[in-house]
Amino acid sequence: MSHPILHMGNKRLSSWSLRPWLALKKAGVGFDENIIPLDTHDTREALAAISPVATVPVLEIDGLKVWDSLAICEWAAEQKPGLWPEDAGQRALARACVSSMHAGFGGLRATLPMDLQRPKASMGMGVACWSDIETIEKMWASVKSPDGPFLFGDWSIADAFFTPVATRFETYNVPICDASRAYVETLLGDSDYLGWHTDALKEDFPALGT
Repeated sequence: MSHPILHMGNKRLSSWSLRPWLALKKAGVGFDENIIPLDTHDTREALAAISPVATVPVLEIDGLKVWDSLAICEWAAEQKPGLWPEDAGQRALARACVSSMHAGFGGLRATLPMDLQRPKASMGMGVACWSDIETIEKMWASVKSPDGPFLFGDWSIADAFFTPVATRFETYNVPICDASRAYVETLLGDSDYLGWHTDALKEDFPALGT
């Protein structure tokens, strides 16, 4: 197998890229990064050149291009099966959580976009966003394992999918319960995420309209 390439959005903004990036890191898979700045005049053309659906992330392996974040995470889990919980029931719950995040919570996504350079400040949030926040907290509480700091005890792909949510909760000072706050702090204190965050703060890409 040739050295994989992860085509990804810039780290400041790309929540979709962060998830498989974390999974690949946890799997111990070496890969190169090809960063495509988002929200520029050239973004659409650059995305269309590497993905049939013109989105990131895309994992390129031996000429094969896998363009969905969850599909990339599943590929990483095949390289290191421990990325999902060992117990079959917990594994099913972890996949349910990931599927819910992968397909839903449009109110949260639209209202509180991930931006790791944005100054931390509260902002007005509509009913749809608040509903998503409440649902996420209930979901976390329903599955949180007592056996470790992550959602299912040890780190799993479920944690990759909620790390961008944790950044949103921190950036926008979202009021959440103590248990949720502890989980957010765990995600944002992870050493691999901290490496991503450091890189994100150094980025200086031109924005659309500049």
